[in-house]
This record gives sequence, structure tokens and C-alpha cells, in this order.
Amino acid sequence: MTNLRWKIITILVIFVVFTAVGVYPLVAERLGFKGPSWLLAKRLHLGLDLQGGVHLVLRVQTDDALRLETGMSSERLREELGKRTVNVGAMTVTSATQFRLDGVPAGQDAEFRRVTDEQVGVNFSRESGAGGQYTFSMKPNVVVALREEAVTQALQTIERRVNELGVTEPLVARHGEAGDQILVQMPGVTDVARAKEIIRSTALLELKLVEQGPASSRETLVPNGVVTADMEIVSGAAGRDETSGDTVYYLVRKVASVTGRDLRNARPTLDENNQPAIGFSFNKEGARKFGKITGDNIGRQLAIILDGRVQSAPRIESKITDEGRITGSFTQQEAADLALVLRSGALPASLTYLEERVVGPTLGADSIRSGVIASLTGLLLVLSFMLLYYRLAGVNAIVALIFNLIILLGLMAYVGATMTLPGIAGFVLTMGIGVDSNVLIFERIKEELAAQRGVRAAVNAGFARVFLTLLDTHVASLISAAFLFQFGTGPIRGFATTLSIGLVSNLFTSVFVSKTLFEMTLGRRQVATLSI
Repeated sequence: MTNLRWKIITILVIFVVFTAVGVYPLVAERLGFKGPSWLLAKRLHLGLDLQGGVHLVLRVQTDDALRLETGMSSERLREELGKRTVNVGAMTVTSATQFRLDGVPAGQDAEFRRVTDEQVGVNFSRESGAGGQYTFSMKPNVVVALREEAVTQALQTIERRVNELGVTEPLVARHGEAGDQILVQMPGVTDVARAKEIIRSTALLELKLVEQGPASSRETLVPNGVVTADMEIVSGAAGRDETSGDTVYYLVRKVASVTGRDLRNARPTLDENNQPAIGFSFNKEGARKFGKITGDNIGRQLAIILDGRVQSAPRIESKITDEGRITGSFTQQEAADLALVLRSGALPASLTYLEERVVGPTLGADSIRSGVIASLTGLLLVLSFMLLYYRLAGVNAIVALIFNLIILLGLMAYVGATMTLPGIAGFVLTMGIGVDSNVLIFERIKEELAAQRGVRAAVNAGFARVFLTLLDTHVASLISAAFLFQFGTGPIRGFATTLSIGLVSNLFTSVFVSKTLFEMTLGRRQVATLSI
């Protein structure tokens, strides 16, 4: 009896805990009940197909990453050749994976080859032409690696940005056969335009020394119209109000002294005029580079360039090592969003939207209603069958099944799982598996009773001999669910999650709870027959 008492206490404790964690938050949310915040925080989240939200498919323009690497490599080579006093002619980027260099003097050809091998020889192959012309082409294995790296980095950056938005259980995953598409699902998002802008924003931050400017026109900066190879002209707003249409231009160094990759953090703040701005701080390497550029160029302007446009160009008053600030015509929301994308990192390539679907809450409500009706209908039919076929023993199965569903809801809420429409299908399937387990046990008990064994012995033998069969079937199903979760995406993972939790809870209820209920019935009195 002592053993039975502890079993009953264990079942009651588990019932109370999982009812509080899984069932109460759902009821409280629907009926508007109040309760402890720590309890209501653990609740089942709804997926995109139930809650509504945004479904996006984006393509990563991997050619941008290749073009950026080609441009940076050519500029790096140009600087090094200048340091080694190797005089060359024009350098031209001819495609995303190729650049050409003209006019290499014959007397400096050996030194030129040595420098190019050091600077770009790992990633580019060199081909010589007539008149000291050389063409550098990116190696095929490097092209493949950079494309893969661009998609992976874009995936990670988008995921960080979506998480920063506060979206509950978003889905960010690769999509399509080409391998350059990304699927983004954001349940519960209502401001679609803002979400798209934050996801798509390149957020390329560059700090470059200003050689001339600001000027009202490009011609003022370069009267002859020729910009040297190591410089470029960048536009910016003349004042705080960009809508005024006043644009100024700056002549800056083409190679950035510090970039967004050197950032440690970014946050919205206020400038000296109490206007929204973005403060940022550097990591160790970024602080070293920023300290050097500011320390060596006191009195000069440093342009803060975001996505190819000068946001501000403050004068360097002293050496700065760890922090900076971006000022401009920002609203508080724009400053917060810009800080968000800077924190999450710059995208390695631009993105284009291939597909956009907004799932409305009405569709989600219809899905929930249909799922609940299907679940309740299936549950009622199953319960009716168990009562009609197994008589009073069917009550045992009903209690075990309801207990199983409560544990399932509680565990899903506790681990923060997301309920989707396929998840509801897994919920219904769990009911079927639970009934199937009870059917196996009951049929075995009936066989033992038919063999003229006593009621108590028949029940014990029924559970003992079916246990290995139940364990085998549940483990096999768990393996299948694990493969679905590992190789599936989105809804398939939701189904696999619900199924896995349901299998674990069902094994416990069908073996432990159901047998305890039989022991409670048989322990109080001598029973000659069993209603089964």
C-alpha cells in the first residue's frame, strides 16, 4: 500500500504541475484571467499559420560579395605596389570576379609578380597579356567558397536582426535548390514595412578620411573631372533635414580606415543638440585602428559613411580609441532601427524579395478553430469507442489519455515550443498512439484472463509482457521524429516536436498511470472479474 500511495502522490503532483504550466495559461489568455507573471510567461506559442504574420523568401545577390572581394583585393594590391614603388598604369575591375592592370614596366615585372603573389595570389590566378597587361581572375574554388560564405553570413545576420525585433519563435532557414535563397517567417509581426526594411538594410558602415569637402557639386571637388584611383566622391546631406534636397559632396579615401566589422556594440543615444543619434563602440582591433587614424590625423575631417552616404563628417579634435557617434536627421525610431542593424552586423550582399505573403489573424483563427474541432471530434469518438468496447476498463484508458494530453501541453509550454497546424496534427496523432498503447495492454490482459489466471495476475502479466513491445514501437517512432526534426524545416519540425513530446508522455501514462489506476481498483477489495 505504501508503494501505491507514493505512485498516487507522484501522479497528482505531475498532474497539478503540468496543468498549471500548460493548461492554465491557455485558459487564462482566452478568458482574460489574471495570474502570476512567472506562470503566465510559460505558455504555448502559436506559429505563423495560426497566429498570422509575415512569410518572406529572399535571394542573396552573391555576386555583390564577389565584387566586393575583387574590389578590395585590387585596391590592396594598388596600395602595396605604390609602397614598393612599382609603377603601373590603370587598374580596372572588369567583372565580379576579375580585374585588369595595364602598363607594367618590363624592368619591374619580376617585382610586380612577387608583390601580386604575396597580396592576391591565394585567391586570384594571374594571366599576362601584351604591353605589360595582366588579368587577375578569381579561382573557381574561391568563388564557390565566397558564395557559400555570403549566404551563411546573410542567414546569420538576418536571424540576429529578427531576434532583435523581439519576434517570438521566428523561422530563418535556407530555401530552394540553388542554395542562395533564405526563408523568413515572423509570427505576430504587424508592421511589415519596418520588418522588411530592417531585414534588407545593408548597414555597411565605413569611416574614411576626408580629402576635400563639403562642396556643393562634384565639379568643385575635381575641376578637371578626374578622380584619382585611390579616391572617391561620396554624397551627403547639407543639414539635419534631408528632405530639403540640399546635397553636398566629399572627396574621401577609397579604402575605409575602419568598417562596421570592427564594431562591438551600437545603441540609440542623443547628440549635443538633444537630437536622436547612434552611439557605437569598437572591439579591440577596431579600437586600435580607430585610435591610430584619429591620432595621426588631428584637425582633419573623418566621414562617417553608411550604405554609401555621408551621415556626418566631424573634425578630429583628439585621439579616440573606443567610441564614436553617428548624427543626422534621424527620428527616435530610425535611430533605434539603425542601431539594431549595426549591432547585428552588415549584410555581405544585397537582398531581393522573391515572395511575400502576409498571413492574417483571420486565417489563423480559422485554422485554430478547425484544428480544435478536429481534435475534440477525434477525442470524443475515441473515448466513445473505448467505453463501448472495453466497458469500465475504458474509463482507465480515458483518464490516461487526458493525463497524456495535459503532460503534452505542459511540456510544450515549458520548452517554449511553437504550435503550428502540423503540430495540431501531431497532437491528434498522439491521441491515436495513446489509445493504441491501451488497446495492446487491454488485449493482453484479456488473453491472460481467458487462460484462467486471476485478475491481479492477469493485469500484472498484461503490463509486463506488453512493456517491451511499447518501448520498441515508441523508440522507433522517436527515431523517425528525430530525422524529421533534423532534416525538416518549419512545419515539419513543429510536427516532429509535438510527436516526440507526445511519445514520451504517452509511454509514461500508458505504463505508469494506467497500471496505477488498475492497482487502485484491485487494492481495495477482492475482485473476481474485470470489466474489460
